[in-house]
Amino acid sequence: MKAFRTLTSKVVPLDRINVDTDQIIPKQFLKRIERTGYGDFLFFDWRKDANFELNQPRYQGGEILVAGKNFGCGSSREHAAWALGDYGFRCVISSTFADIFHSNAGKNGILLITLPEEQVQLLLDRAAKNEGYTLTVSLEENTIQDDQGFSASFAIDAFRRYCLLEGLDDIGLTLRHTDALDKFEVEHDADVWTAVRPVVAQ
Repeated sequence: MKAFRTLTSKVVPLDRINVDTDQIIPKQFLKRIERTGYGDFLFFDWRKDANFELNQPRYQGGEILVAGKNFGCGSSREHAAWALGDYGFRCVISSTFADIFHSNAGKNGILLITLPEEQVQLLLDRAAKNEGYTLTVSLEENTIQDDQGFSASFAIDAFRRYCLLEGLDDIGLTLRHTDALDKFEVEHDADVWTAVRPVVAQ
């Protein structure tokens, strides 16, 4: 997983509320066996509309998505985070996120930033009105700012922040304890053998 420290990127506005995981990645794509390639199907139904934000050249390459409240609601599919990440989004900003989506996103290297609704709406408006509108997000400083005077700080769970800064998913986090795990296995095997030796001897 790629470490997240500081990101400066164009902003893609998605001024819609209650964007659920079936809209993020429709159910017909869940039978895929890979974890990659989902970006092609991100917001699949909405992208049939030529005017949808992801279809507009001005937003191409944007790595920051700003969306309305209750983003990621609905079913618990982790594929929603896979699709966002595979498309290229590294940060999503909203006033509220669904709990399970919040967990899935963090485990897949996507920083979720929660800001008050009025600040989110300000960012949505600026991204819609100003072509090439960019934000700089610093996870090291827990700040977000633009070049038009906007600046805000955000809160994030300390453990999730650590994992994002270090680029650690669940597997990477576990591998950091390889020596301790190996030691436990050796000691555990020895304890088991000590316990069963008398039985075997009989």
